[in-house]
Amino acid sequence: MIFFPCFQPDGLISVEGPEKTVHEQQMRLLQASEDQIKAVQNYCSALSRYQTDFFIPWLKAMSYFANAESEKLCAPNPWSALEQYMQLLLFNLDIAFRDRLSSFEAMGDYHIPDLSKAFEAWLGILSGKDNGDLASFVATKARVTEALAYDYPQEIKDIADEFGFHFERSGYEKLAETERFTLYKVLPSESDIEVDDSAKPILIVHPYVLGSDILAFLPKENKSYVHCFANHGIPTYVRILKDIGTTPAVQTITLEQDIKDMKHFCEIIRARHKRLLTLNGYCQGGLITLSNLLSGELDGLVDAHITCVAPIDGSRSSGFTSNFLSRLPDRFNDLSYGTKRLPNGNVVADGDLMAWVYKLKSIDDEAPLVAMYRDMSMLRKLDVKGRPVSKTAAAINYWLNYQRHDLPMEITRLSFLSYNRPIDAQGRLPFKAFNRELNLHRLPEKGIPWLICYGEDDRLVEKETALAPQDFIPVEITPFPKGHVAIATSWSLPTSECALHTCFGQEGQRGPVRFHLDMMRQADEKQAAAVETAGRKTPPPRPDGSLAAPQGSSTKTSQKKKAS
Repeated sequence: MIFFPCFQPDGLISVEGPEKTVHEQQMRLLQASEDQIKAVQNYCSALSRYQTDFFIPWLKAMSYFANAESEKLCAPNPWSALEQYMQLLLFNLDIAFRDRLSSFEAMGDYHIPDLSKAFEAWLGILSGKDNGDLASFVATKARVTEALAYDYPQEIKDIADEFGFHFERSGYEKLAETERFTLYKVLPSESDIEVDDSAKPILIVHPYVLGSDILAFLPKENKSYVHCFANHGIPTYVRILKDIGTTPAVQTITLEQDIKDMKHFCEIIRARHKRLLTLNGYCQGGLITLSNLLSGELDGLVDAHITCVAPIDGSRSSGFTSNFLSRLPDRFNDLSYGTKRLPNGNVVADGDLMAWVYKLKSIDDEAPLVAMYRDMSMLRKLDVKGRPVSKTAAAINYWLNYQRHDLPMEITRLSFLSYNRPIDAQGRLPFKAFNRELNLHRLPEKGIPWLICYGEDDRLVEKETALAPQDFIPVEITPFPKGHVAIATSWSLPTSECALHTCFGQEGQRGPVRFHLDMMRQADEKQAAAVETAGRKTPPPRPDGSLAAPQGSSTKTSQKKKAS
C-alpha cells in the first residue's frame, strides 16, 4: 500500500489507494506526455507541408513577375508605374490580412471547443480522480495529427490506381488521334450492359485546365461521369488532350486547330453510327464546345449541346472578376505574369500558378492554415466515428494535388478574354474563330437545343457565369446541389438523389444523361414519323407488281424512255 498525493476541493490530502492504481495513473501520465510530443511533431510536419504547397507557386510567381517587369521598367511614364505599384502593395496587404484573419478564425473554431475538455481533464488529475480523460484526450490529438501528417497524404497517393482514366487497361477503345488529341470510346463498367451502336452517340470534352481524369472519377465505385452514359448503352466517346510537356503541337495549339480536330472526330463518329452527335463540354470544355459549334464547322454533325459548370461569360464572376481582377491594377492583369518558357522555346501558362491564383481569389477558404484545419476537423470526426477516410475525399485531393497541367497560351487567352470582356449585346463572344464572329444566336437558328447544368454552391464557376446565355437565347437549365465537381462525383452515382439519368428537383429538371436519351428518343420518333409519311405518299403496286407513278407526276418522261 502506498499513499498518492492529490488535490481535493478542500485542499491537499493523502489518499490511500492500491499500488496498481497509482502505477496505472503514472503510466497514463507518461503516455500522455509522449503523445503530446508526437502531436506537436506531427502538427509541425503537417503545417510545413501545407505552407510549402502554397508558397512554392508564390516563388514561381515572383520569378515570372521579375521577368515581366524587367521588360516594362523602361516604359514611359514612370509615375504611373509607381502609382500602380502602390496599388499592388495595397492589393497584397488586403490578401495577407484576409489570410491571417481566416487562419485565426479556423484555429479558434478548432481549438476553443477543446479548451474546456482539456481543462476538465487536468482538473481530474489535480483532484485525484483521474479516470484517463487526459490520456485519452492527448492520444486523440496524436492520432489525428499523425493521420494529417502521414496517413492522409499516403491514402491520397494510393487512390491513384482507382482514380480517373486508365487507358492502358480494358474498358476503352482507341478510335482515332491527331497531333493534339486522342479519341477513345468508353465501354460500360457494368458487365451486363452492351453498347447499342445504333443509338445516338455523345462526345464529351474535358477542360484543358482540370485535365480529363475528373470525368472518370472512381469507376469502380460507380462514380464516373462518362460511365454514366456508357452504362445506359449509349455510344460514349471522350476527347483526350495529349501531354503538353512532351507534345509541342499541344503547346502551340490554337482554337482553329481545336475545331479542326473536333470536326475530324465528329465525322468519324457520325460515319460509324449514322447519327448526329450530342456534344458535351465540362467546365472550360464547355466554352470550347460552344466555340466549336458557333464556328459553323460542326454543322451537319452535331444536333444537341450540353455544358456542365462551364464559364461561358467569366466577366460575370462575382468572386473572380468583381472581388479579385477589379482590384488588381491594370498593369498586372496580364498573361505574361503567369507564363513560362519551355526548353524548346515554346511559351505556356504555368498550371501550378493558375491553380494558385484561384487560391488567392478564395484566400478566405484556401489559406494554408484554413485548409489544414479543415482537413484536421474532417479527420477528427472520422476518428470519433471510427471510420477511415473515404475514397471520394482521397480522390478529390489527389485531383487537386497532382492534376495540375500547364496550358497552351492561345487557349489560356480565350479564358482570359472571357473573364475580362463580357458577351456583347448582340450575343457575340469576346473572341473569334477563323476570323468569324461567334454568336450565340447561331444555336437556335440551327435548331440545336442546349442544356446548361450548374452547381448551386459552385465557387469556382458561379451561377451567373454559367447561365449568361439565357439572356440571349432560349436554353434549358438544370441546377445541381453542391459545388463545382459534384456532377462528376456525387451525382454521377446512379443511386444518388440527383442521378444524371433522372429528372429531379421541384420542377423535374433533366440530368445530362436523361437529356441525351430524350434527344435520341425525339430523333427516333421524328424519323419514324417521316418514314410513315413517306410510306403514305408511296402509291400501291399495280397488279403486275410494278409501281404506279406518284400522284400528280407526269408520265411523259417514262414514256419517252420506253420508246427509246
